[in-house]
Amino acid sequence: MTATLDSAAEQAWLVCGGCDTMLYGPRFARSARVCPECGWHAPLTAPQRLDQLLDAGSLDLLEMAVSDSDPLGFVDSKPYVDRLRDARARTGLAEAVVCARGRIGGNPVVVAAMDFRFLGGSLGANVGEAVTQACEIALRERTPLLIVTASGGARMQEGVLSLMQMAKTSQALGQLDEAGILTVSLITDPTFGGVAASYATLTDVIVAEPGARLGFAGPRVIEQTIRQKLPPGFQTAEFLLEHGVVDVIRARHELPAALASLLSVASRRPEEVPHQAHRTGQALVLDHRQLPEREPWDCVRAARKLGRPTTLDYIALLVEDFTELHGDRAFADCPALVAGLGRVQGVPAAIIGTQKGATAAELSERNYGMPTPSGYRKAARVMRLAAKLGLPVVTLVDTAGAYPGIEAEEHGQSVAIAENLRLMASLPVPVVAVVTGEGGSGGALALAVADRVLMCANAVYSVISAEGCASILWKDPAQAPRAAAALRVDARSLLESGVVDGVVPEPGAGADTDHLAAAAALGDALSATLADLLPQDQMTLVTGRRARFRRFGATTSVLLDDHAEKESAR
Repeated sequence: MTATLDSAAEQAWLVCGGCDTMLYGPRFARSARVCPECGWHAPLTAPQRLDQLLDAGSLDLLEMAVSDSDPLGFVDSKPYVDRLRDARARTGLAEAVVCARGRIGGNPVVVAAMDFRFLGGSLGANVGEAVTQACEIALRERTPLLIVTASGGARMQEGVLSLMQMAKTSQALGQLDEAGILTVSLITDPTFGGVAASYATLTDVIVAEPGARLGFAGPRVIEQTIRQKLPPGFQTAEFLLEHGVVDVIRARHELPAALASLLSVASRRPEEVPHQAHRTGQALVLDHRQLPEREPWDCVRAARKLGRPTTLDYIALLVEDFTELHGDRAFADCPALVAGLGRVQGVPAAIIGTQKGATAAELSERNYGMPTPSGYRKAARVMRLAAKLGLPVVTLVDTAGAYPGIEAEEHGQSVAIAENLRLMASLPVPVVAVVTGEGGSGGALALAVADRVLMCANAVYSVISAEGCASILWKDPAQAPRAAAALRVDARSLLESGVVDGVVPEPGAGADTDHLAAAAALGDALSATLADLLPQDQMTLVTGRRARFRRFGATTSVLLDDHAEKESAR
């Protein structure tokens, strides 16, 4: 199969399907069939897609032998077997999917690419079997799987047999989950019905081309069935990114590099990090007596300074090959929480953190760094992905607390926080949490059940804000400095009590004065901590983490259980 992207060059001029602009065919082909005026992404055939995504010379096509299977003897305006023969003659394909081995950015991958030209990319038994076998090859060879979707849904001419393909392909992806093998779907326009409700949306990472439509029921079906008016852009990649379904939107020319980054990090291969000339000296302060005594209220004010590095600042300075993943896959994408995969000081990891912002506009856009339930569920999804892939988890916490609004309560804020606490206690991978600014109550703890809990020298960590405590107990918010002292929110006090395991030094008067030095200090601390945790096995990690949190308050009360004493005396 040798079809390439220059098929458009056969036509001298074309009309853009997005803006109706006249396009010069050869130029359109060179741009991978993307309109240079409006960015409209024209459909690609499966062979074109493989040619565009895979490294040159790496394609190893998996030939498909199929029969003219017609389980129902189906006839509409023409017999189904005739439709199959016509589609094969018109496309040169055996079916609506083409499978291959290959490499993207040097990383091995198994690809199943659908072709909408073949009966609308419909999901029939042959397609379901091909996708399932691609999953099985990926499982057998322990190679990541990439599925490129383009489909109108299940193939009606095969009746309920086509419906069964949804279950078959879904369980095949489940086996890849159990084996810890990365799966990625690339959503192209359109992807609907049974494909959308099975393998297109069950992958670890969902990437979409701009404007690609994805949904269970098409707009016409929805409007005709329930007479509901649909909003502009409904079911597009952009709409679904906002509503938590899609992880990443990438223009066609960006796809190979974006996929290569994901595949590289998921491979768990560490990369050497060049020696950094700028070092802060001691990576971590482990003895509270080495820290100066300070007024806790001064620490509160320092932790809240607007110029302190944010999670995205630290990611930009410390993390290579970072791919931000969006959404809780159920309702929304929370802008107050950033999560994704990348390399921390060369170590592949999941990075999760609250994001406040550096300006008034960004603070508002990021919900002042207060995550919604969707934010905590996004974090949980990325943590589960890290556990599946065997990647350590690093969390960066700077939040006044979980968002307390009406909508947050409607969507189960308490449940989302509680589920994160339980999940983090059992993650079978190293977990490092760093309080980089404010560590506000349960909203902070929901990201800080870790093997090692660190905090920056000017950070604070508390059950409630100083102002909140003062208002409740002193009936006077002006007593906040007094409340901060009573709560012992500062790094020295928390290191002494064992709530945190180490303190990251800050440069000069604080992290806000030198982002590069602050990031270097944090990078040193993370490197040292991960080096200590990575050799430990799952049992040691989970047992140690549970013991760490079990000890807090363990000597304050005892349940008098006479029954247990009698049983032990026997």
